[in-house]
Amino acid sequence: MYRSFLKRLIDFLIATVAFVIAFPIFLIIMVWLFFVNKGKPFFVQKRPGKGERVFKVIKFKTMTDEKDENGKLLPDNMRMTNIGRFVRKTSLDEIPQLLNVIRGDMSLIGPRPLLVSYLPLYNKTQKRRHEIRPGITGWAQVNGRNAISWEQKFIYDVWYVDNCSFLLDVKIILLTVLKVFRTEGINAEDTIPMPPFAGTPKAV
Repeated sequence: MYRSFLKRLIDFLIATVAFVIAFPIFLIIMVWLFFVNKGKPFFVQKRPGKGERVFKVIKFKTMTDEKDENGKLLPDNMRMTNIGRFVRKTSLDEIPQLLNVIRGDMSLIGPRPLLVSYLPLYNKTQKRRHEIRPGITGWAQVNGRNAISWEQKFIYDVWYVDNCSFLLDVKIILLTVLKVFRTEGINAEDTIPMPPFAGTPKAV
């Protein structure tokens, strides 16, 4: 009952109220990033959701599009702006994803939506992370975020799929709030993403 109906209803209600409350902050960050990123305050990218259905995730853009003399994007740490570093470290870059939750692309709690290019790299077990809607935060995020390996992340993701419940979601939300205030589990200079997923053996 919770997973099939109530979870989606709760997601919609909480995301709508949260977005209304956070709207002033949303506007301030959007305007600030508009000027810092030359008119591009948002980062929009295709990601696979429930059933591997592709949707467009939206976040605040924390890095510029600066390129070297050969037209190649500069390394992440060179493109990260000061406000981008602050927004990512405090997880404020996730606010626009409330719109994804309202639309039904995402849930508040679930496996994080990753790149479409990772789909053929998952083994059979890892693919199960797409049995439910992806989330803004999840079991893997409160158990290490970027400080754990890809393989461990997927173990946590599949465990959540098998154990999804109202009480577990409440626990994850509370742990997420705690970790945001402590800025825990963020590696690589506190703000730079972990290396791309390269695949694992196709074990069951």
